Order: sequence, then C-alpha cells, then structure tokens
Amino acid sequence: MTVCALDVIRDEHRALAGMLVSLRALVRDWRDRGAAPDLSVLRAMVFYIHAFPERLHHPKESGLLFPALRACGDEAGALLDRLDAEHSRGEAAVMRLAMDLIEVEQLGTVRLESFAEGVERYVDAYLRHMEVEEREVLPLAERVLGEADWRRIDAAFATNRDPLAGHAPPEAFRRLFSRIVSAAPAPVGLGPPLR
Repeated sequence: MTVCALDVIRDEHRALAGMLVSLRALVRDWRDRGAAPDLSVLRAMVFYIHAFPERLHHPKESGLLFPALRACGDEAGALLDRLDAEHSRGEAAVMRLAMDLIEVEQLGTVRLESFAEGVERYVDAYLRHMEVEEREVLPLAERVLGEADWRRIDAAFATNRDPLAGHAPPEAFRRLFSRIVSAAPAPVGLGPPLR
C-alpha cells in the first residue's frame, strides 16, 4: 500500500491539534478552578511535542516538501520562508514551555499564570501555523508537484509512526503514550472530562 504524504501530514496535524487543545484545557482548568492536573501528564504532553512534531514532522516539511514547492516557482516563496522560520523556532519554543512547567513544579503556583499565558501563546501560534499549511501549502502541493516529487516525499513521510495519529508507539515510547491517553481529556485521551 502506498502512503500519501498529504494524508500523513493531515493526520499528524489532527493529532497535534488534539494534543494542544487538551494541554490548553488542562492548564486552563488548573488556572481557573485550581484543579491541578497530574504534572507528569503535562510533562509527557510537552515531551510528545518535542519528540514527534519537532523532530519528525517539521524536518520533513522543511527538508522535502517546501524545497520541492520552491523548485516549482516563486508562488509561495515568502509564505514558505515564514513557515520555515516558525519551524526553526519551534524547538526553542517547546523547550521554553518545558522550562516554564519546571518553574511551576519547583517554585509553585506563583508561576502558574506565566506558564498558562505561555501555553496560550504557544497553542494559538501552533494552531495558526498548521491552519496555514492546511489551507495554503497542501493545496498548492497537490496542484504543482509531480509524480517524482510525490514518490520521494511519500516515501519519507511513510516512515513517520506518530502514535497519536493511529500508529503503534515505538517500544521506548509505549509508557509515555499510555500515560497521555489514560489521563488527558478528549480529544486526545480517555481521562475525565474537564468542567
């Protein structure tokens, strides 16, 4: 069976959007109602963002899909430059989020508002980023890329095994995803609904 990179990208975007919405919901519930979540679940969610989208998904978009689009003309050059810049800042942004969470854990809820604001900014920016890719970049790719481009891009994205996009987690990540799914609220997990 041939894997379609566009399907993989869209599936991974949906998985990440669900994770981001759940992360934001947990943090809002904590800030607004004082309902402290299991911090290991928040850490697992932030680690997921670091391990999968930042290390697996973005490098293939920036390293394969975007250059193929640039080779087809200047139609989206400025947009691709902006998205590449957002990708390059992604690692630092998720590490900042992780450090903000550590501050809350180590210094107490006096840092919660700052962490919550950081989560809001991060989630909003990431959701906007994926929306632009879905609305502008993927339709352009469907329109202008040729068979040879798609063979190469499809082969690269076929190796992605994001567990939140429906794949069995690699052995090393099995416990991580079990923790996320069992404790996080919908749409990512099976944890109790937030009020």
